Amino acid sequence: MKTLSIDLETFSNIDLKKSGVYRYCESKDFTILLFGYSIDGDDVKVIDLACGEKIPQAIIEALTDDNVTKWGFNVAFERICLSAWLRKNYPEYFKSYNTIGDTVSNYLDPASWKCSMVWSAYNGLPLSLEGVGAVLGLQEQKMKNGRDLIRYFCVPCKPTKTNGGRTRNLPMHDTLKWATFVSYNRRDVEVEMSIQKKLAKFPVPEFVWYEYHIDQKINDRGIAIDMGVVEQALIMDERSKAELSEEMKKLTNLDNPNSVVQMKRWLSDNGVETDTLGKKAVTAMLKDAPQQLTEVLTLRQQLAKSSVKKYQVMQNAVCTDSRARGMFFFYGANRSGRWAGRLIQLQNLPQNHMPDLEQARNLVKSSNYAALEMLYDSVPEVLSELIRTAFIPRTGYKFAVLDYSSIEARVLSHLAQETWRNNVFANNGDIYCASASAMFGVPVEKHGRNSHLRQKGKQAELACGYGGSVGALKAMGALDMGLNEEDLQPLVNAWRTSNHNIVRFWWDVDNAVKIAIKQKITTETHGIYFIYQSGMIFIKLPSGRKLAYVKPKIGTNQFGGESVTYEGIGATKKWERIESYGPKFVENIVQAISRDILSFAMGTLKNYFICGHVHDELIIECSMDESLNAICKKMGRTPPWIKGLQLNADGYETMFYCKKD
Repeated sequence: MKTLSIDLETFSNIDLKKSGVYRYCESKDFTILLFGYSIDGDDVKVIDLACGEKIPQAIIEALTDDNVTKWGFNVAFERICLSAWLRKNYPEYFKSYNTIGDTVSNYLDPASWKCSMVWSAYNGLPLSLEGVGAVLGLQEQKMKNGRDLIRYFCVPCKPTKTNGGRTRNLPMHDTLKWATFVSYNRRDVEVEMSIQKKLAKFPVPEFVWYEYHIDQKINDRGIAIDMGVVEQALIMDERSKAELSEEMKKLTNLDNPNSVVQMKRWLSDNGVETDTLGKKAVTAMLKDAPQQLTEVLTLRQQLAKSSVKKYQVMQNAVCTDSRARGMFFFYGANRSGRWAGRLIQLQNLPQNHMPDLEQARNLVKSSNYAALEMLYDSVPEVLSELIRTAFIPRTGYKFAVLDYSSIEARVLSHLAQETWRNNVFANNGDIYCASASAMFGVPVEKHGRNSHLRQKGKQAELACGYGGSVGALKAMGALDMGLNEEDLQPLVNAWRTSNHNIVRFWWDVDNAVKIAIKQKITTETHGIYFIYQSGMIFIKLPSGRKLAYVKPKIGTNQFGGESVTYEGIGATKKWERIESYGPKFVENIVQAISRDILSFAMGTLKNYFICGHVHDELIIECSMDESLNAICKKMGRTPPWIKGLQLNADGYETMFYCKKD
């Protein structure tokens, strides 16, 4: 036996979507219902565990045999479920990959597990089994009635007179549906194997599988959560919202001040018309609202604070050892290969700017609501800023939080060979000051000469690097930062004039992609290769990893010029044809290389306890005597495949997660 393709159907009383697979498997009610498998691509067999069948001994042994590659679509689900199931039913065959001091002991070693969802994502395909099957036009397609069957057999049901008051549907309650469910399980394995066959000539490089295994280890390790902070934050939020609602009722006489319809009507009666009560709209209204409306709109902002819901997500997802697991989705962004967030989503946490963060945290943890309300203007705002601080190292450890300084700007400058920018990075200069100096022809210092121009340099840097113009500056809040409408186009022009090599890079890439598609050949510019193969365009990065674009074509854009289109998941979250051009491809390339650099650092630091990461940042749980400088030095190593890049890693130590300037 060389390969084992697997698909499971399971039951648990824990909501999988809300809590994730790690918490899902911890339930005492968790069980495996069906075990579909194929050995070395042979016919699929289904073991009906719910009806008393047993998994063959050879299969049990293969699950922990490092010489047998286990395959599945989103195979992390199967690996975690089987970890829990083996520990309970076959403890003599379960073996972990734990090392001293690590927290991965409950899970099977991911080193011999490979995921066909990752394989699909690597080739620019959808992240669902049904979606991949449809795009590839497989003969075997996922059965459409799967969701109904899963809802019937895999989750608890409501007790009714009709069903005799039961809280779970078993095979005997509908034998016809159960037979269909067995077929559904078999079909999923067949579709998964068909994907492998279809993608055989577009393999995932072994080093990407190595990255995937590091990712799985980080997910298995998890990150500790201070449940004292979480539980008190939820209690305080509930109390705060009740008080705010009462205050709003007094000011507006509304039955339900949380109602968007009622609030819009009240605002209209008071001379303010609005189509939305979104954050930006309310902020705009507050700029020139009269005093009586300002108070109501401010209260509305506080009531609508949704970020505190992440405390509830933490409570749902946390495992019995107070660690949250499964928060990172490998290759979740298949345009660049970056990770996506799951559950709590560290990539989308509110920022913290409070100077007295620890004091506020202690007040929440000690349940001192009165002091919190007295010392701060807004309880919801404080709770929002404290979300990060709920992540803590375990007892006896500290967090080392490390990140790369201006990683995308450094990669872009290196690829485009924008010498003056590379010199700034080599001398540890401030790119925003340097950019403003280049744009306006005067020296700009952060806290000195012409310091007022630094903000314009920063806005231009953030908005213009990937072809952005006036619209991008507005979207990034340039007008809110004090810039005037008439300043924006000159700002774009000044940035492009001072970064002519980057502008040339955009259009060199644009030209290389178009030639590759038109002539169905391989082209190259700036060390990046554009490969046309079997109706796909692959962009080969310096790391050797490739970005995939499905069914590329040359079309006509809205301005009548040539444009490149390809198929992918668009803004509508549906599979559709997407338009792109040079600067957008450059954005994909730069973000992908930045991702590869972080991944290289994960490999360099694999013997440390990495428990979280966000784009250019790593969170490491380490012993109190571990040297921060030593870790930063290792993280700052430039990968051998991008020699000459000016890379810089810095960090700080903390006893709870936070952002520091």
